[in-house]
Amino acid sequence: MINHGKDVKIFACNANPNLAAKIAKELDLKVGNAEVSMFSDGEISVNIYETVRGSDVFIVQSTSNPVNDNLMELLIMIDAFKRASASRITAVMPYFGYARQDRKSKARDPISAKLVADLITAAGADRVLTMDLHAAQIQGFFNIPVDHLLGGTYLAQYYLEKFPQRSDLVVVSPDLGSVTRARNFASKLDVPIAIIDKRRPKPNVAEVMNIIGDIKDKKVILVDDMIDTAGTITHGAKALAERGAKEVYACCTHGVLSGPAMERISDSPIKELVTLDTIAIPEEKMIEKIKTISVAPLFAEAIRRIYCDGSVSELF
Repeated sequence: MINHGKDVKIFACNANPNLAAKIAKELDLKVGNAEVSMFSDGEISVNIYETVRGSDVFIVQSTSNPVNDNLMELLIMIDAFKRASASRITAVMPYFGYARQDRKSKARDPISAKLVADLITAAGADRVLTMDLHAAQIQGFFNIPVDHLLGGTYLAQYYLEKFPQRSDLVVVSPDLGSVTRARNFASKLDVPIAIIDKRRPKPNVAEVMNIIGDIKDKKVILVDDMIDTAGTITHGAKALAERGAKEVYACCTHGVLSGPAMERISDSPIKELVTLDTIAIPEEKMIEKIKTISVAPLFAEAIRRIYCDGSVSELF
């Protein structure tokens, strides 16, 4: 790291300490000496064991499952550093929980993503660094700078190496809302796209209606920002296989993988599911079909640029 007149320090809460350690290693640093624990009644306790006065502090915490515990850990740690006179506090949130609640879809709905943004700001964060928000407009929910990294480049690079010959490769959008993401991804691979047109009768249940594009006898890659219960991605994979796709692959930035996700993926035609390590996947969920790629180098470079007042937008 370049000496910028103040210390730069990386701290981790409990959601993804391995990613925090990888980021720190990329920067030739050690993870800061702090402990986040819980009292017997469930309250979060934070202890900082080193001085941070005047330091540029980066807190690595994905607000994944358990979402509310991880969010409170982040808020309380931000508050602790603010009261300890840190010069600047950046919340590094590889996965931003509550991002799907970004608007009112029916009467009397909350906009929970805006509430979370307000909480993070009120706690004392000066900046947020995140990746692949489910809804890009969430950046506008904050009144502090938000750096929004994109995971598609990492995923595309993996497939460029995996498939040096791509004449029979097609990128597939699992729904109409993901077409822009799929198109950008396909352009990086220089391959065509197809679209699964479906309707969703109720949350987490998807019904495939039609496939737009040529996927017969093709290797196909389903691309999404996150996979939660895996209903959409596995339903789409089954439809692609039934309609003549030769091999079905899938990738996402955030492997939420809740509820019946693992059983669905295991039973699906998906040969391989690639996910970034924005969310720590428990050992029991690391089945043979799942492969993870670390985003530590990208986050480390973004942190380096923020610390040195460089351009982060070049990384987008």
